Amino acid sequence: MIAMVVAVAENGVIGLRGDLPWHLPADLRHFKELTIGKTVVMGRTTFQSIIGRLGGPLPQRRNIVLTRDQSFRYPGVEAIHDLSSITSFADDVYVIGGAQVYAAALELTDVLYVTEVHTAVDGDTRFPVIDAAQWREVSRVRHTADAKNQYDYDFVVYERHP
Repeated sequence: MIAMVVAVAENGVIGLRGDLPWHLPADLRHFKELTIGKTVVMGRTTFQSIIGRLGGPLPQRRNIVLTRDQSFRYPGVEAIHDLSSITSFADDVYVIGGAQVYAAALELTDVLYVTEVHTAVDGDTRFPVIDAAQWREVSRVRHTADAKNQYDYDFVVYERHP
């Protein structure tokens, strides 16, 4: 199975200057629950953002970076240079960004784990528009803003129509 995990604002924004444009600790916990012990695939910019935040790759996950740079090396991280190779992985793969990787991987994806953030924010990175006819919503859990999470948000799962 190939899945995408993304948090997206109502206006399609997913990032601002290499970071998330909101503060939603519950979404970060949800992301961790979905991806812990799994294979995560990301672009180099997303990887650099994670390194900047955590000081290393995502712990307790198989980290794979999609990059054109044939010389890319980082301890504990695998590099791939062709997205189509993820279809041959034996385990489930979770695509975690950024925008170019999402756009390229969308046609390979079976499941979308989307955090719909109920606001419009400024940003420089957007999630690609998905064809609603190709996906069906299988679950939605609504959450309201609170002292720790600044916006209302929904955890939504979409599966590709057969």
